[in-house]
Amino acid sequence: MSIVIIGGNERMVCQYSDICKDYGCKAKVFPKEHGSVRKKIGCPDLMILFTNTVSHKMVITAAQEAKRNNVPIARIHTSSAAALKTVLDEYCVAGA
Repeated sequence: MSIVIIGGNERMVCQYSDICKDYGCKAKVFPKEHGSVRKKIGCPDLMILFTNTVSHKMVITAAQEAKRNNVPIARIHTSSAAALKTVLDEYCVAGA
């Protein structure tokens, strides 16, 4: 399963990727908008938005891409590892 994470804490990018890997998922993490995120998102199986730490413009861009590609969006207010695990528990089967 492929996941795109929009927002979050820049210092936790590796931790987000490791958590997703534990659930058997590949993750692309975009804590900030560097260039056109629209082109980099692709067509994931799930999009996770950390709404507290992301710009409104980036939320709109991500939501438009998700709607265009029929990708489910999970919106989380906090950008903690526990919040990410909660969403992954709901959408993925735990791996190792």
